Amino acid sequence: MTLFRRLRSRGRGDGYSFVELIVVSALLVILASAAVPLATVTMQRQREVELRRTLRELRTAIDRYKDAVDLGTIRVPERDIEAVGYPPDLETLVTGEPLAGEDGTGRLRFLRRVPLDPITRSREWGLRSYQDEPDARRWGGGNVYDVFSLAQGTALDGTRYRNW
Repeated sequence: MTLFRRLRSRGRGDGYSFVELIVVSALLVILASAAVPLATVTMQRQREVELRRTLRELRTAIDRYKDAVDLGTIRVPERDIEAVGYPPDLETLVTGEPLAGEDGTGRLRFLRRVPLDPITRSREWGLRSYQDEPDARRWGGGNVYDVFSLAQGTALDGTRYRNW
């Protein structure tokens, strides 16, 4: 005799009892309540990884601009004589600078676009000028030496996003 026939022979009808449905529902609620915080932490961790990658991309572009100026690959406009080789703003990394050469027709670009801050979901970044104090939170204008997130929150490791 199969299991199905044994169950039917004991007087059990088709379907589930109300108590069985309540127990299964309670188990699903418990599992779901454990999964939601885990998913939230996972999403925050992914945004933090993306923020670190984006900051590295921006800082690498600034360093490449500085190297191009130091090597004489690009012509520094007159407005940037006191810039000591750093870009005047992030948009300059996107628009690029004219190549130093006899024809001067090409442009060297360092970014396709200013990336989005994954925490604030904005293209606004905190900037530090070469002439600013190391812990300055207000950009002195020109000579973009460093970037940081404008997010007000704290990361999973306890550090503030602004200090990355």
